[in-house]
Amino acid sequence: MIHRILQKSLEEQLFKGKTILLTGARQTGKTHLVKTIVEKFKGAYYNCEIQEVKDLLESTSITTLSRLVPVSKLVVFDEAQDIDDIGKKLKILHDEIDGLQIIATGSSSFDLLNKASEPLTGRSREYFLYPLSMQEIMDNAGMVYTKGKIIDLLIFGSYPEVYNTESVDEKIETLTNISNNYLYKDTLKYEDIKKPLVFKKLLTILALQVGSEVSLNKLSNEVNVSIQTVEKYLDILEKNFIIFSLMSFSRNIAKEISKSRKYYFYDLGIRNSIINNFNQISLRQDAGQLWENFCILERKKFNHYSTLHKNLYFWRTYDQQEIDLIEEYGGRLYGFEFKYNADKAKFPKIFSDTYQGSTFKLINQKNVFDLLD
Repeated sequence: MIHRILQKSLEEQLFKGKTILLTGARQTGKTHLVKTIVEKFKGAYYNCEIQEVKDLLESTSITTLSRLVPVSKLVVFDEAQDIDDIGKKLKILHDEIDGLQIIATGSSSFDLLNKASEPLTGRSREYFLYPLSMQEIMDNAGMVYTKGKIIDLLIFGSYPEVYNTESVDEKIETLTNISNNYLYKDTLKYEDIKKPLVFKKLLTILALQVGSEVSLNKLSNEVNVSIQTVEKYLDILEKNFIIFSLMSFSRNIAKEISKSRKYYFYDLGIRNSIINNFNQISLRQDAGQLWENFCILERKKFNHYSTLHKNLYFWRTYDQQEIDLIEEYGGRLYGFEFKYNADKAKFPKIFSDTYQGSTFKLINQKNVFDLLD
């Protein structure tokens, strides 16, 4: 298995008086990561989806709860959102047992963070695990190997189980299983989604429109529900780590688009599974969309694991001048354009004139590792 960058950050925070809340989509490797830490520090691991574990955690008695804590005082509750009143129980353990280190994981920010964050106010640190990153693959296998894997990542994504599967048919089967059993069922199970067919149709539309500006009014008409319902479903998809959005960047210049969003997927394999298209890049019309999603996602991963707290946007004017990604950091603006095949891209003059001191870089197949600078 590939070593995860986040492991070092988690281990550095152990036994410093904070409960660790680890979120991320299902199948991104949270369980393997926490089991690795448990084995290293001789802790205790509990899978909260198992009924026997749920039974053990029914009580709020400190006497009962303390029996779950090993001598090492490291305890992991995996998929902790499945436990009733989990926030209250974590708070009791945190407050009553000196030196205890808790790690609680969850696949939905709705569930784990909403249920645990408030009771643990001031007592927790939150971390997020992405699917495998290009940096992690490169650290494990080197730059040449990683460069050769990028097309595979564009088609099948980077969920660890999919990545470690050699057969194309097995990759597709695994992705289909993740989509059907986790993406749809989990989301529909945990959230108040009264129209699952509408939800699936909305997700398909987003998959086909990756990198395009999204009109809530148009989406509402296409799926035949209210704008409020569309907004609710988009929020659910984001909080369950299926999609993420970029807002438009504007300082109120008349020509700039100021109120718009673009949506991208946390994993391209899931995106391609939704539209049932696993064709090779040479046979696809959406190679540019895949490349844009891949580059923005890898940039998000890099910034996240490097603890660089940047604001991310896209930029466009009404006369169709655009920049795929704007990073706002340290009082400066950094523009990126993502082109799968092109060797040149023009920095829009209106942007460079308006935001003096900003920089611009084209990312293509040749310099893709510049995303990690």
